[in-house]
Amino acid sequence: MLKSLYDWTLGWARSRHATTALGVISFIESSVFPIPADVLFVPMCAARPDRAMRLALIASVTSVLGGILGWLIGFYAFEFIARPILEFYGKYDAFATLRADVAGDAGIILLLLVTSGLAHLPPMKVVTILSGAVGFSLPLFILSAIVARSARFYGLAWLLRRYGAQMLAFIEKRLLLITGIVVALAVAAYLVVRALH
Repeated sequence: MLKSLYDWTLGWARSRHATTALGVISFIESSVFPIPADVLFVPMCAARPDRAMRLALIASVTSVLGGILGWLIGFYAFEFIARPILEFYGKYDAFATLRADVAGDAGIILLLLVTSGLAHLPPMKVVTILSGAVGFSLPLFILSAIVARSARFYGLAWLLRRYGAQMLAFIEKRLLLITGIVVALAVAAYLVVRALH
């Protein structure tokens, strides 16, 4: 099933509507959609390495805009939109606990924005809604989302453009390890900064 999905995605990546689909998925995955944009982004870059940087720009911009939507949902419409969805998936209690843990701690929110933007841990949509729900600074949110999402998409685009299929195979085989290293480095950096203060 995964192979057929991968083949279907590669086929979509070559269609004339691929960039529109990438923009839509990047936008909605940052606020409500459960599947990350990488599912489309990586095969599109692999299929057309010459367009990788343009695709990274599209994915970065639409992902940040989607993140802003998630922040707005969390800030203005949490009870009407986010809470019913969280309750439907049985995740409201976990979200409420996380919300209570991070309220008032901008450093933890920034760490979550970096790790979710770079490695989807926790999922981006959770952090965007959480940021709005706890009233995290919107300008700082936008800045951190731009940095994290651009680093992810441009980094992947550069690797895929330079190393192509070899890098794609490497990423697929070692995704959990790579993600773990990124998260560990981000946590270590946060702890060092917090200790210095």
